[in-house]
Amino acid sequence: MKRLVGTTIRGLRTPIINEGDDLLEILPNILANAAKAEGFTPRNRDVLCITESVFARAQGNYAHVNDIADSVRQHFPQKPLKIAIVHPILSRNRFALLLRGIAIAADKLIIELSYPTDEVGNQLIDKAELWTANINPYADVFDEESFNQKFTKYYHEFTGINYIDLYREICEKEGCEVQFVFANDPRAIAGMADNIIVCDIHSRHKTRQLLKDAGAKNVIGLDHILNQPSQDHGYNLEYGLLGSNKATADKVKLFPRDSQPFVEALQLRLKERFGKNIEVMIYGDGAFKDPYGEIWELADPVVSPGFTSGLRGRPNELKIKYLADNDYAGLPSEELTCKIQERIREKLKAEAQKSSESSEGTTPRQITDLLGSLADLSSGSGDKGTPIVYIQGYFDNYADEYEN
Repeated sequence: MKRLVGTTIRGLRTPIINEGDDLLEILPNILANAAKAEGFTPRNRDVLCITESVFARAQGNYAHVNDIADSVRQHFPQKPLKIAIVHPILSRNRFALLLRGIAIAADKLIIELSYPTDEVGNQLIDKAELWTANINPYADVFDEESFNQKFTKYYHEFTGINYIDLYREICEKEGCEVQFVFANDPRAIAGMADNIIVCDIHSRHKTRQLLKDAGAKNVIGLDHILNQPSQDHGYNLEYGLLGSNKATADKVKLFPRDSQPFVEALQLRLKERFGKNIEVMIYGDGAFKDPYGEIWELADPVVSPGFTSGLRGRPNELKIKYLADNDYAGLPSEELTCKIQERIREKLKAEAQKSSESSEGTTPRQITDLLGSLADLSSGSGDKGTPIVYIQGYFDNYADEYEN
C-alpha cells in the first residue's frame, strides 16, 4: 500500500502496573490488543516506548527516607555530622524527600543554592532584579542575610512556594541545623564542611572535580546514595538517587535499574509475537524546555536509561526545504517531488553530510532524546493512563512510498 501518512504516535492504555507484574508478558498483549482494536499492523522499526515509572513500579524500586539516611551515614560516619549540599534543584517532587533523608542523618546542613535559577530553570529570585542589583552572578557569594538584602523574597510562579523556607522547614523538622549559601561557583562551599554531597544532575561530574581540585575532602553525589544492591529497599547501581520521584509522604520511587537487559528481552518477545523487528526504549523526562516558564523538563540523569541498538546515534537527514528552495527551485510539483526523492535515495554518508548546507538545521540530538521527548509529551504524567507509547514511521523518509 502506498504511504500517505508519516509518523504516527499512539498512547496505549494499560492496567495499573504493580510490583512483581511481568512486563515481558503484559506489554506484547497490550500492543496486540491495541493493534486489533485500532486497525494498525506492527512494522519493522516501529518503536515501543515504556515510561520509566511503570518499569520501576514493576520492579518495586522504592526507598524510604530512613534508607536514604542510612546510606548517607555509611558514606559519612562522623559524629556530629556536618554536610554541605551543593546546587540541589528546587522541587517538592524531586528533591524535598531526598533533603529530608539527608537531614535525618546530619546534625547540620549547609545548602548552597544557585541563583537566579536552579540547574533546570526553577527561579530562586526574580531575574529582573539580577540586572539591577549590580552583582556578578558568576563570582558573587551571599549568606542568607546579605541575599535577603539584595533580593525580594520570591515565590515560585507555578507552585507558590518559597523554596528557601521549604528547605529550612524540612531540615528543622528533623532536628537538623541549616545554613544557606547562595553562589554559582560550587567551590564557594568547599571549605565549609569536610563532607559534601553534589546534588546537580547533568553537571555533577564537573562539579565534583572542581570541589576535589579545591581541596574538598569527602565528596559524593546523589548517584552515590542507594547505589548498592539491597534486599531491604530499592537501589540503582548507576544513578543512585538521581531520577527519583516522590511516591508517598515517606518514600521515593527510584530510577529503574537493569533497563538494558529488559529492553533487549522485550524486543525478542515482540519479534516472536509479531515477526517484526520493533525497537524498544525506556523513557523518563523529555529533553525540552518550556518557553513560558523557562524550565528545562529534563530532571532525570538521562532521557532513556535503556534502548535497543537500532536507536543509537543521531538522525541523518537531508533538509527538504533547502533542496526545494535552492537545488530544484522553479521545478513543477511532480518533477520536484521526484528530484527530492532521488536525492534522498542517493543520500550522502553521515560524515559528508555534516558539512553540507542541505543538512544544516537538521537536529544534532540523539535519536533517543528526540523519541523520549515525543513519548513524554504524548503520555504526560497525569491521568491519561497511557504510559506506553507506540511510534510508527519515525524512520521513514519522503522516498519511502510503500509500507514495510
